[in-house]
Amino acid sequence: MLDYDKEAERYDNSRGGEPRAAAAAEAVLGLLPAGTRRLLDVACGTGIVTRRLAARDGLSVTGVDLAPAMARQAAARLPGSVVLADSRRLPFGAGRFDAVSSVWLLHLARTDDDVRTIVGECARVLRPGGVYVTTVDKAAAHNVGSDIDAVLASRPPRPARDEAALVESYALAHGLVPAGQARFTGRGQGRSPRRTVADLHRGWFVTLPPGGALADAFAARLAELPDQDRPRPDPVFSLRAFLKPE
Repeated sequence: MLDYDKEAERYDNSRGGEPRAAAAAEAVLGLLPAGTRRLLDVACGTGIVTRRLAARDGLSVTGVDLAPAMARQAAARLPGSVVLADSRRLPFGAGRFDAVSSVWLLHLARTDDDVRTIVGECARVLRPGGVYVTTVDKAAAHNVGSDIDAVLASRPPRPARDEAALVESYALAHGLVPAGQARFTGRGQGRSPRRTVADLHRGWFVTLPPGGALADAFAARLAELPDQDRPRPDPVFSLRAFLKPE
């Protein structure tokens, strides 16, 4: 697992920067009901998406993140609107927000129970009639059918804790019902072989610990691919929305 305090300084530039943030924010906003006034962005990271959400007229946005270095960057973008906290124990009262978003969070959970707890907390702080919007199937989105994906296909699998059907089941268990979906392109996130090797060496791939013989073997195979610096196609991410009935 990556250390997101160490990742904070390079996070935005290594993940598509402003174009990707704009696409994510536009997709989230498109799933919010008319009249949404208070939004909680859970696992807001550096705030690069959160700031764009907050730019919508009439929308008051609060960000929350567990990593201090990420939260500091978010706070610089949204002064007075970012809280350092665990998404499994949100420090807000029940029914406080009209909407809750979590972009690129659930796939990071260590256990299925953690995902259930996060979804439950997001449901708890929603008012009746509010909507929870989250990304699902993140790992699958990165498989674009490229030669890089063909090399990586045989790596040890990791459970997809944000698989759409699982997330929907957790939402239903907490009284939320499906209310829409959207897709958006992760602009600037198309992998090149050289970049993938660098990601492998810094621990991006959880089941391939850096420095191990297996990781080195995959790195060698990736280094043999052509066009080492040519990005392959961008991933297309999926969002799901869930309504808390009145």
